[in-house]
Amino acid sequence: MNQHESVPSPRALALVRGAYDLHVHSAPDVLPRRADDLEVARRFAERGLAGFAIKSHYTPTAGRARLARTVVPEVDVLGSICLNASVGGLNPVAVEIAAREGARIVWLPTVDAENESPGRHPTEGRRPVWAQMQEELRRAGLRYDPVRVVDSRGEPLPELRDVLRVVARHQMVLATGHLSRDEIFAVVEAARSAGVRCIVVTHPDFPTQRLGVHDQRQLAREGAWLERCFGTAHSGKISWEELVEVVQEVGAQHSFLSSDLGQVHAPPVEDGLPLMVDRLLSLGLSEEAVRTMLRNSVRIGRSGVDG
Repeated sequence: MNQHESVPSPRALALVRGAYDLHVHSAPDVLPRRADDLEVARRFAERGLAGFAIKSHYTPTAGRARLARTVVPEVDVLGSICLNASVGGLNPVAVEIAAREGARIVWLPTVDAENESPGRHPTEGRRPVWAQMQEELRRAGLRYDPVRVVDSRGEPLPELRDVLRVVARHQMVLATGHLSRDEIFAVVEAARSAGVRCIVVTHPDFPTQRLGVHDQRQLAREGAWLERCFGTAHSGKISWEELVEVVQEVGAQHSFLSSDLGQVHAPPVEDGLPLMVDRLLSLGLSEEAVRTMLRNSVRIGRSGVDG
């Protein structure tokens, strides 16, 4: 992205007004972040963005979200929990407590998913910022098994079903995290059976997921939302041209836009959605398709609240 592309256009800024960014990595966090929760909330208010979800791979964020909403009440800041080893993995008690504290999103394992085994990412260049943290934990002797969601036959584990019942009861959003293709399909089926109403396939274009168009269409038919992240394309994990093609083939009506920003060397979080809109429009995606995906972010962000 060259210099003139690093500033969102007035057209893009107008289009994203009222949208949610459901994938934000802000501080305080275990990993270094570009801005804290309150800074992001204030900048979203200035831009007219409706809300955002705070995601940490390691700690629940509902308390942080509640504080941010108190300080910046015009922005709907959502809390979440990632079911990695640091919260006990598939821990229904942790999900229940997070829900009672106001968390809206439950991510299944990300950094501790079996699909993210050591060595899956390059040791240099554009690698996830959390990969170094995982290496540091292993060097410190904190070795633990990956957080599995299915058994050897690919059937959902009892612990997963326990978690899904909590998610359904509290009408939370379930996101698939960094699971593999087969795990994602098993989870979506189990979640639907458990009564989970809002299911998100986390960045299906990310290298360790990289679902094909056929798979994405099938998941959409099963009622899942497909997340399109600025960070995935901006970091070169998928080309912008390919991202546009996937959206057109799968359908904007099944997709939504998020940033997955907050990294120290990435663009500001509040620029993620409008910069993404600029790039998608420049490559021929229709304005109506963009509007549809932004509206979908609002539907998901308010899922379980507005009915």
